[in-house]
This record gives sequence, structure tokens and C-alpha cells, in this order.
Amino acid sequence: MSQGRAVSQIRGLALCAVMLLGACADSDRPTPLSQIETIPAADTETRTNFNINNPSLVLADNDKVGPGGAKTLVWSDEFNASKLDPKVWFFETGDGSQYGADLIGWGNDELQWYLPDNAQLSDGKLKITVRRETAGGYNYTSARINTRDRFAFRYGRIEASIKLPPGQGIWPAFWLLAQDSPYGRWAASGEIDIVEAVNLDGTGGNQIFGTIHYGGEFPANLSTEARYRPSTDVTAEFHTYALEWDPTEIRWYVNDTLYAVQNLWSSTAAPFPAPFDQYFHIILNVAVGGRFPGPPSGATQLPVTMEVDWVRVYSGAP
Repeated sequence: MSQGRAVSQIRGLALCAVMLLGACADSDRPTPLSQIETIPAADTETRTNFNINNPSLVLADNDKVGPGGAKTLVWSDEFNASKLDPKVWFFETGDGSQYGADLIGWGNDELQWYLPDNAQLSDGKLKITVRRETAGGYNYTSARINTRDRFAFRYGRIEASIKLPPGQGIWPAFWLLAQDSPYGRWAASGEIDIVEAVNLDGTGGNQIFGTIHYGGEFPANLSTEARYRPSTDVTAEFHTYALEWDPTEIRWYVNDTLYAVQNLWSSTAAPFPAPFDQYFHIILNVAVGGRFPGPPSGATQLPVTMEVDWVRVYSGAP
């Protein structure tokens, strides 16, 4: 190797070193491998929750329950068994696209992939857990279970004892959808949210929501919402969330404290009290992200779990 070529190469190496140092000082420097998050894959092979074919549907046409009035238990799940009963609960899987291309992300741009086994029974409670893991091309998993084609009711009182999960981007819900859709697609056939919350212990504080959705099919849908802040932490303690549903009025309670009443709604397909004159089934789920809460942040601690001690439905005295 000639001396001139060696000097040229040394100068070239020095220039490269300067360029590299400049790049390291730039904001575009590569992230060290030690700081890159590795998201584990969800275990989708080991399964305990399986759906059944041709379940039997039970319909409860309840008498109304007046405030403080007599009531009779007509349906419940106390979650004291070893596993969830597929004759009672249907286990959702996926991102909602199985119900239509417009429902990818469950119609809300949600970020989770539902897995049946993210819902489990232990210690006499239902536990729905959100995890940071990959499944179906998503980076979060959770569970959504419902009583569709198994149990649906009209009127009366429904309540559940729930401890809600905290975290930015976490969206737990206990709610109702129509068993059938006689007035059309969402929200023409109605939706009743008994309790939902977003970003608890963060930007959402300790606030919960009770909401009805009605009117016409999206985007001609309407909604009426009530907000409430219980006096004690909903993520640290179990609270009883209840709904009393009459033909012309719906009332929301937390620990038997009435905080909202709705008696004005409408339907583009039928006269009042449609759409809330039909049978509705029960849903329990925890979503991640979406247009309501926004995405999780670096402060979101996962996994988180929604715990449900029991769910009960009552009829009033005839």
C-alpha cells in the first residue's frame, strides 16, 4: 500500500468519524437495542373458553322496578364456578371485522384483539385482563363476553358489583345491546351503557358515564349522556352499578345513589318508546384505545384487570 493512499484512507476514516459523531448528536440517532420494547406474542393455543353451537335463548319480560320497590331475582351469574359457562356467555374473538368492514376496531378504532381466555374466573370473580402482547396484528389483547342468543331481558333492574381498571387508554364497560335489530343497525336499535369509564386515575379522574344511544343508523345516531364522580375510588373498591329500566324511563345508580334519569329519546323507525321497547343482552368488556379514551401512554401500567363479583337481573312486583 502506498503512503499517499494510506494518508487518503486515514483522512477518509477521520471524516467518517466526524460524520458519525455528528449523527450521534442528531435527534435521529438510532434507539439502543436495550431500549427497544419487545412485545411478546399472546398464547392462542392454550384455550379454556370455547363457544357452543345452537345455544338456548331465555327471554325475561320483566315488570318495572320502582325506586326502592319490591323486586324478584330472575337471572344472575355469581361467578363462583371454576370456569365461565358457554351456555350463558359468548366469547368474542378478534377486532370486530367479522361483523362488517365498517366495524374493524369495533367501530371505534380500538387497538385490542379480543381473546376468549382473557376472561377467567378466580376467587369467585370474573376477571377481564388487558395485556401488552401481540395477536391478530394488534399489540394489545383483552376480552369481551356477552349473553347474546343466551339471555336477554326487557325492563326491570340490572346491576353488577365491579372494580374498574385504571390507565390512560383503558375503556371498561358494562352495557346492553338489542338481542335482535328490529329498527336497523347501530344505533337505530339502541344501546344502553350501564357504566363505562376512560382513563381512570389519569385524565379521566374518578368519573363514570351512563349513556343511551338511539335515533337512526350511523351517522344519524343520537346519544344522551350523564357523568358522575363517586366519592370513593372506583379502581380500588367494588361499587354496585345499577340500571332501572321502565317503558318510558331509565335510571342509573351507583351504590343505590340515583345520579341520572332519562325519559326522552326517539327512533327514526318507530314511535316512542322505541328503540328501548325490545329485549337487550348483556356485555362486559375492556377496550384499549379508540376515539373515546385515546391510545395508551408510557404511563399506562399493563396488565390491568376489570373484576366483576356478580351480575343480577330483577323483575319488579307485578
